[in-house]
Amino acid sequence: MPDWLKRLARAYRDFYELPMRRTIALEQRRREDFLRLMVLSESLGLPNPASWYCLELMPFLIEDYHDWHRRMGMEHAPPGGFRCC
Repeated sequence: MPDWLKRLARAYRDFYELPMRRTIALEQRRREDFLRLMVLSESLGLPNPASWYCLELMPFLIEDYHDWHRRMGMEHAPPGGFRCC
């Protein structure tokens, strides 16, 4: 297959898949934000019946905590939670 045809096929594939990638990425971010809210709900003052099981996930979610609370519209970290700014 000629090189120009490979480039054309790759450009067509990217053009076709781009809207789906964006939609999938937004849905994945929404689900990750919901998971983070559930895991960190005790530190935000929300009762969580499964908080004991969520403790194992906290070390994995703490490193992105600052970006998450800024994206959720909180200028500073919520009181009583983790201090990051």
